Amino acid sequence: MSVPGGGEDRWAGVPAEEQGQSVPTHPMISPHSERGAGRGGRQAAVFPVNVQAPPPTGPPVWDGPPPPGATQVSRTPIERLQAVVDRISIRWRLTITYGVLFFMAGALLLFVIYLIVGSVMDSVWPEIPFNLDSWPAAVVAKAEQDWKWYQHAAVYEVGKELLSRSLLALLGVGVLAIIIGYLVADRALKPIQQMTATARKLSDSTLAHERIDLKGPDDELKELADTFDAMLTRLNVAFDTQRRFVGNASHELRTPLTINRTVLEIALGDPEASEDLKALGRTLLEVNARNEQLIEGLLLLARSERELTVRKPVDVKDVAETAVEQLAPRAEEAGVTVTAELQSAHTVGDPVLLERCVSNLVENAIKHNLPDAGRLWVRTGMVEGALIVQVANTGPHVPAYEVNGLFEPFRRLNAERVDSSKGAGLGLSIVRAVVRAHGGNVTAVPRDGGGLVVTVRLQPR
Repeated sequence: MSVPGGGEDRWAGVPAEEQGQSVPTHPMISPHSERGAGRGGRQAAVFPVNVQAPPPTGPPVWDGPPPPGATQVSRTPIERLQAVVDRISIRWRLTITYGVLFFMAGALLLFVIYLIVGSVMDSVWPEIPFNLDSWPAAVVAKAEQDWKWYQHAAVYEVGKELLSRSLLALLGVGVLAIIIGYLVADRALKPIQQMTATARKLSDSTLAHERIDLKGPDDELKELADTFDAMLTRLNVAFDTQRRFVGNASHELRTPLTINRTVLEIALGDPEASEDLKALGRTLLEVNARNEQLIEGLLLLARSERELTVRKPVDVKDVAETAVEQLAPRAEEAGVTVTAELQSAHTVGDPVLLERCVSNLVENAIKHNLPDAGRLWVRTGMVEGALIVQVANTGPHVPAYEVNGLFEPFRRLNAERVDSSKGAGLGLSIVRAVVRAHGGNVTAVPRDGGGLVVTVRLQPR
């Protein structure tokens, strides 16, 4: 096992033939990445460039031609227009709706005014302002015709001037109407924004005691907010009941298991016990130990899903060092070589839970490794403003569709529920619960060549 600053073996990587490529890098924490440098010139978690990092995760980015049998999906102009409309936010949809309605109403009003002005001018247009009785009939007809032409020309010019000025006024007022419409839409959507913010906050928290508590008239939005609050209350009661049941049941089961272990140890210590009895006692003691491990895991899982009661500054480097040192004998016994690249990164949380989180990751990587010459990598540091804890290992191939299920309780890869030789199946479930309680997230991706890469992201202090 190598530790930080441990000489030439640091981040020795894995053989190229095992990785399937020459110089692997990991997209989460890349040894060649310059983006890991913090702001203000402070460098954060910059790993050596002359050594290999844990192998890349997941399949490479595919940018080639369509695979055989794939056909390009063609869309009609209406479908393309619908796709563009679907990308517009509801705020802008309301704003555009307000603007279009205003312009349509304004255009209709201008059209009506134009018709009214033309009709009024025709009705009030004066007759020829001089006497034509003594004039020849041909001259009178020509004069009346010219006067009519002059009337129509005057009405046309007045209407044209009125229309041009009105359109300019409509355009200016229309722009103002769009701005006002945007502000009105924003204010009308405030309750929905409040509900969205509350739902997003609750989705990132293990505690659902916060409510929207929308103030205002008893309209449709307030009814929606009250219904959402009632749903949160019922969910909170259900979750609390489930956590209390798990905790209480686990506590109740600890006492008989402890008694069983004591009785078995006394029986095994009896010098007059037969070999068959001792063999049976050792088997029962192993079963009892697995049951105790299961109970402890359930208690820790129930505790992790509650709100944090302890918040202290924690350096994940120290947490990872402790976990690696404690599990070093087990790794050596399993023939797993541990490589650690640990950089200081500080957060605020429960030190005990965070240590158990990293220990579970390392222990899980040791258990599910190659039976001979396995490798394990542990990294901590800051990358692009996020605190990173990353554990990668060699091991059996993990299908991509199985990865998310590994975080479910009692879920083990390619193992029946009755098979407890590699644990109770609570390790990654506890990791996810602890990380969520600290406001972070955890992701896992299959490693090329077999194994898994688990990355924990936490908020830095």
